[in-house]
Parts: sequence; C-alpha cells; structure tokens
Amino acid sequence: MTTSTDSPTPTRARLTEGLAPRVFWPAAVFIIGFVLLAVFMPATMNSALSTANEYVVNTIGWYYVLLTFAFVVFSIWLAVSDYGDIKLGDDEEKPEFGYLSWFAMLFSAGMGIGLMFWGVAEPLNHFAGPPPGTGGGSDADMANAALGRTFLHWGLHAWAIYIIVGLGVAYAVHRRKLPVSIRYALKPILGDRAEGWIGDLIDIVAIVGTLFGVATSLGFGVAQVAAGLNFVGLTDSTSPWLQVLLIAVITVIATASVVSGIGKGIKWLSNINLTLAAGLLIFVLIAGPTLFLLNDMVQSIGYYLQNFFSMSFATFAYQEEGPAWLGGWTTYYWGWWISWSPFVGIFIARISRGRTVREFITGVLLVPTLLTTAWFVIMGGTALHREIFGEGGLVGEDGSVSTNDALFQMLDGLPGGPFLSGLAIIMIVIFFVTSSDSGSYVVDMIANGGNPDPPVWSRVMWAVLEGAIAAVLILAGAAAGVEGGGLASLQTMAIITAVPFTIVMIGICISLVKAFSAEDKERDRIERKVMARELALEAQEMDVWPDRGTAHGADTHVRR
Repeated sequence: MTTSTDSPTPTRARLTEGLAPRVFWPAAVFIIGFVLLAVFMPATMNSALSTANEYVVNTIGWYYVLLTFAFVVFSIWLAVSDYGDIKLGDDEEKPEFGYLSWFAMLFSAGMGIGLMFWGVAEPLNHFAGPPPGTGGGSDADMANAALGRTFLHWGLHAWAIYIIVGLGVAYAVHRRKLPVSIRYALKPILGDRAEGWIGDLIDIVAIVGTLFGVATSLGFGVAQVAAGLNFVGLTDSTSPWLQVLLIAVITVIATASVVSGIGKGIKWLSNINLTLAAGLLIFVLIAGPTLFLLNDMVQSIGYYLQNFFSMSFATFAYQEEGPAWLGGWTTYYWGWWISWSPFVGIFIARISRGRTVREFITGVLLVPTLLTTAWFVIMGGTALHREIFGEGGLVGEDGSVSTNDALFQMLDGLPGGPFLSGLAIIMIVIFFVTSSDSGSYVVDMIANGGNPDPPVWSRVMWAVLEGAIAAVLILAGAAAGVEGGGLASLQTMAIITAVPFTIVMIGICISLVKAFSAEDKERDRIERKVMARELALEAQEMDVWPDRGTAHGADTHVRR
C-alpha cells in the first residue's frame, strides 16, 4: 500500500528538468561572495565568525545537548514501533544494494575520513586535557574516560542526527516518489508550501552547508596527508602549494568517480576502503598490545553504556571553563554533524531504497557505531597503551597533541611502521575522494530540483568547485599569515548554518510521525475493507448453496 494522503504534487519528471534556478543561483551567489570575503579579508572574517560561533555555542549549548539526545530516543522509538515495518519503497521492492556495499558507503560517506583524522588524536587529547572537573584521577581512569567521551562524540548521537534527515528524505523519495530534496521530507506539515520559497530556502541552506563542509574537510584533510608524506620522508615540507597539489589530485579522482555514478565509482571505492580499513585494524590489533585491546574493548564499551546518560546531558554548568570546553568538543561536534546531515542524510537515503524503516534505523544507528567503537579502541587504545605503559612521546610535555601526526606516530611504533603509514595515506586519500564525490552528487541532486540522476556536466562542476574553494582559501590564508586562513572561516560558517537547520530537523520528525500515522490508518482501512469483502463473499456463497449452508457456516465459525 503506497497511497498518499498528501495534497497533489507535481510529478517528479516536471520537477527535475535541469537546474532549479531559485535554488542554484542564490546558493551560487552566496558561496562566491563568501569565498571572496574569506580570500580578501581572512583575518576579519575568521575573527567575526569565531566570535559569532562562540556566542552561539555558549548560548544554546544546552539546546544542542537536549536535541541530539532527543534524536537518539526518537530513532529508537521509530525502530521498535509498528512504523518500523514500513518499506522505503514499494511494498515488494528489494534493496538496491547488498549489505556489504550499503555498510561500506555508509561508513565512507558518514565517518570514514574523520576516523582517520581523529582515531588516535581525540582519545589522546581527552587523556591529556579531560573535561573540567573530571581530571585528577589515575592514568587508567583518565584513559578509560577519554575513550568513553570519544564514543559519545562519534557513536549513537552522531548517527541519530543523520537518521533524522536520511529517513525523512528516504520516505519522501522512495515511498512517495518525490524528488531527492530535503524540502519534501517536510511536505506532510508544509503541504504545497514545500514547493515555494520556504522549500527553496531549505535547499539553499543544504547546498551551502554541504559544499562548505566538504570543502573544509578537503582542505584540512590534505594537511594530514602532507604531514604523512613528510613523516615517511617522501617530502620535506608541508607547504600550501603541496596541499594544493594534493587537492588537485584528489579532485581529479573524485571527478572521475562522481561521473561514473553511485553504482560504480562511489560503490567500488567505498568497498575498497572498507577492506583496507578492516585490514589495517586487524593488523594493529594483532601487532599491537592484543590482550590489552581486547580487555579495553569490553571495558570501554561498558564505561560508555554505564555513563551514557550522564555524558549525554553533561553541560559542566558548575565549572568556569565548562562552556569553553563543551564548545570546543561536544557541542562543536553536534553542530558539525548537524551541518553535515543534509549531505550524509540525502546520500544514505539515496542508497537505502528497498529497506524497511526498522532496517534503515538499525543499520545506520548500530553498524557504523560498532565500527567506530572498534576503530577508536584499537587505534586510540594502542596510542594510550604506548603513552601509559610504553615509551610515550605522543603527548607533549605541555599536554599538546599533534593532530596531523598522531596517527603516523602511533603506526611508526608498530612492526612495518613505514608501510602502515603509507597505507594510511592511501586510505585518507580514498576517504576524501568518497566524501568529495558523494558530496558533489548530493549537491547536484538538490541543485537540479531533486533529480536522482543529475547530468554529468553539473556533477563535474560541483566536484571541481569544492576543490577550487579549498585550494584558493589555503593559499589566501598562507599569504595573509592567518592560521587556518579562509578554511577556518568556512568551517565556522558551516557549523553556524546548523543552528537554523535544527528547526528543519524538528520539522522532519513531526512530518515522519504524521506521515507514518496516516499510512498506518490507511493500511488499517484497507485491511478492514478487504475483510468486509471476504465476509460478504462468504455470505453470498452460503446463499447460492443453501444445502451446504449449515455445515459450511459451522465449519467457518469453528475455524474463526
């Protein structure tokens, strides 16, 4: 049963003919204008946006904390409710991708590159600089808490944020046959206004946030690649021009991948990277302190579950430095995941055709969470073991951690360190490619009015634009002598866009409940109608065969 109770909407074909001018041009003008300001006034832009972001985080940090927890509860409730049986597609439709490819694309697009960047660095940072009021314990206690806090930032909360947008879009696209756009996830409460200026504004924010987020990650990520090349001795500098060259290489590969489409380039690269990640993880587990890591896996998961609620609601209200720490870590992450949710949400919606609501939520919530948990325990746990029981050297005397080098420093202490570092560099590049090409694909679908298969030329345009923005801002920041340069402004702007987008996400939650409830009532109505028809046919049969009526009726009564 796929009958919609919504008001009539234009067909998908009419809505997806070429670029959507009311979305494309405002987004393009804003992006170009922002980049020009960041190029010519990097220090001013960075300072102004940092001040604005600090005000936002310090003012509504509590709101982010409550909202992300509410998304976790909402996702679990949908999964265990009767709504979980609803198919994201026609009732008899099979999933478009198998489990392995589906999980691989979820992992690569949603978290992969972040795990490479923070897998070692974040547990070390929390170990060296724990949240206010939580330090002062033994090294063992602080290491345990460091992994628990890392799980909080990368686990259920993060993926629940992606589920809200992804499920709303997947239901609208695959079940209601609407274009691939966030505006249509809100159609149950917006009605025809989803096609007006409100819908346009939602899609513009989605394009800007996605493009800025991917370009920022591309720019900052090549700094880690450059640091890795320098660490293994392939280069002797991490200059801005080297980073621009790396961006060019990654952009070329990403462009080729996005041209081939989701079923080829993006799928293949995701499968390759998941295989490499599994291989690296298993090797580190075996070559590292194996027994310690297995014990740490069990203990850290237990710590996370035991302290899940206290960490989820922690705002450090009684610590003077609390808001600053929270803004630098927890609420910063919530804002970053929300700013990425249009990109990741639309992408996982696009690849989840044929799944049920329960299957979608369970897969997106649990599988990536378990993978990230294993990654942080093995990679971060190995680093913590070295710092506490080994030769150390990963945390400076001043408590600082070299984020760009931490992964390579940890791998260097294992057998075959240079080879492992080279493998890590390859993985980082591929993860960036999958983030860039999937981001370009998502932006292009929105800019083309929700076309699930946008034209090749515009896919290429967005992929090149992401790389060009990152390269230009790196060079502009270096020329101005501003640390992070325009990229810092770009990153901050992406996070600020998360504030208004939370209203959209709340609207998606309300829309899902309204749509699912209407579908549930429609299903009940159809079932009652079918039952009434069957009873009428039985009564008619009894009238036609009166000599068999008594026995037939008795048998029917007994069976019921």
